[in-house]
Amino acid sequence: MYDPNTLSNINEVQTKHLHLDLAIDFEKKILTGSVLLRLLTVANDVAKVILDTSYVFVERVSLEGKSLAFELAKRHETYGSSLHIELPQKLPINTAFELKVDYQTTGSCTAVQWLEPSQTVGKKHPYLFTQGQAIHARSLVPCQDTPGIKLTYSAHIRSPYQSLMSALNVGETDLGNEMKLYKFEQNIKIPSYLIALAVGNLKGKEIGPRSTVWTEPEILEAAAWEFVDTEKFISIGEELLTPYEWGRYDLLVLPSSFPYGGMENPCLTFVTPTLLAGDRSLVDVVAHEISHSWMGNLVTTANWEHFWLNEGWTVFIERKILGNSLMNGYNLLLLGRLHGEKERQFDAIIGLRALKDSIKLFGADNPLTALTPKLENIDPDDVFSSVPYEKGFNFLYHIEQVVGGPKYFEPYMKAYVQNFTGKSITTDEWRDFLFSYMEKTFGPEKRDALIKIDWETWLNAPGMPPIVNDFDRSLSKACIELAKRWDDARNNQTFEDFSPDDLKEFSTLQKIKFLQQISEYPPFPHKALIALDHVYNLSQVVNAEIRFLWQETCLKAEYEPIFPYVIKFITEQGRMKFVRPLYRELNKCKNGSDLAKKTFIENKSFYHPIAAAMIEKDIF
Repeated sequence: MYDPNTLSNINEVQTKHLHLDLAIDFEKKILTGSVLLRLLTVANDVAKVILDTSYVFVERVSLEGKSLAFELAKRHETYGSSLHIELPQKLPINTAFELKVDYQTTGSCTAVQWLEPSQTVGKKHPYLFTQGQAIHARSLVPCQDTPGIKLTYSAHIRSPYQSLMSALNVGETDLGNEMKLYKFEQNIKIPSYLIALAVGNLKGKEIGPRSTVWTEPEILEAAAWEFVDTEKFISIGEELLTPYEWGRYDLLVLPSSFPYGGMENPCLTFVTPTLLAGDRSLVDVVAHEISHSWMGNLVTTANWEHFWLNEGWTVFIERKILGNSLMNGYNLLLLGRLHGEKERQFDAIIGLRALKDSIKLFGADNPLTALTPKLENIDPDDVFSSVPYEKGFNFLYHIEQVVGGPKYFEPYMKAYVQNFTGKSITTDEWRDFLFSYMEKTFGPEKRDALIKIDWETWLNAPGMPPIVNDFDRSLSKACIELAKRWDDARNNQTFEDFSPDDLKEFSTLQKIKFLQQISEYPPFPHKALIALDHVYNLSQVVNAEIRFLWQETCLKAEYEPIFPYVIKFITEQGRMKFVRPLYRELNKCKNGSDLAKKTFIENKSFYHPIAAAMIEKDIF
């Protein structure tokens, strides 16, 4: 087993189960308690256990109640401090044993964000939530922090507020003094980065037979309305793949500092409140996170160099859910699920633009833009981009075309999940199964077709994919034409030929594409930007995706009247997809650099530690 981003001795001993016993202390902003690790040796003469930790204080390590000698190694700048535990005697292969580590988190913990009441919607109660991906679980719990090892877990959480985890709630006990004991069990094997905890003034409302949406009470009804289609997404995922195994699929709408659109924590997807557009136009993110229930959570990348197996597959299934045909035996049934095939391919076109932006940011020759980058001595967070998502999607879409379309590829998708459920795999293992399945199921001609793919360039070369997929462009035509009209009129004195009716028939995705197209032109004169805003009222839009693209377009033109709107947006939510590019563009502006730095310094505590660290790297 290989993982360059862990310090633990994963080729000598592996975790099978861990049990957390933690108390929440909002006053000190720490978690205190222990973890009991059920381990199995996978080599002979194992003399020690090495665990990943980061910014935790280890009090004691014991085996069957007896204290063991341990040492926290000097901190590695990226990977934390390895915890070296000496065993009383060397252990042979296949020896099961349990270690207990008493510990507490510290103020520097990168996995946990502690929110003051003022940072919540209700403004009355504190809140905490965790984020383990990519390598932050080690700052929540001493563990083997690698996706290559999958384990079950259980937890006892003592808390003054409602507590939720990426596991099933199996009981609650009143402890007095306004404290409760919350008990959780996750009996399906998961990687460490999917261990998640949220605590706060939370209320739930059922939105389906296996789904509850959780939020602060002030936005509960709005969230329940927004995510009402959740069960449809799950059911289509089951038709495409395999039965949903996790029991519950609940949603937690987090406070606005949550750094991602969503996080696929099993049984409890975390989502950003920026999805609450009021018109259900952004809930496709939920389809993405539901797709992770199979791609990433059941079948997991062996290490972060193969992250595209999580995300490329998930985007592919997400778009299948949102608009592709489904199989019925071997007869193709065009069901037009939810949005339709044209909308699915239109979404892929928009994703392709995100891929171009990421590669432009990193540089087309940067090896980190390869689908399978080498990450030795590299923080996976520093590589986070659209590459594994959209380059991965485009690769799978290309393969689907090469083998003959959904008729052949969709049965393979189901077999892929069935074959690798519960496992962590590499790209080589994925490819070997693809070849084997296609040849065995559909004959040697499919294998011959696969051989012709430029595997080396797709997987290992930096930059854009070697093949440009031919997506249906009918929904983008009007967006491109409207953007060109504006470009042709950029130097006009008046803009009377434009009206709000231009966007009247546009879907949200088409409005996004229109603004993407606008930004592909050289920066517009300020007079044209004023006209764009006057005609379409863009500065007042609530939809976060449109708001972001409009503000980014204005910043690239150094249009300073947008500055107050940008500052408001980047300080009322912490989603990295939005705040990082806007901080970068503001920082580039002649009169924006000092404002960007000042705004970040004043609001650093608002952002999740992961987001704060990345923004700091971006602008300082």
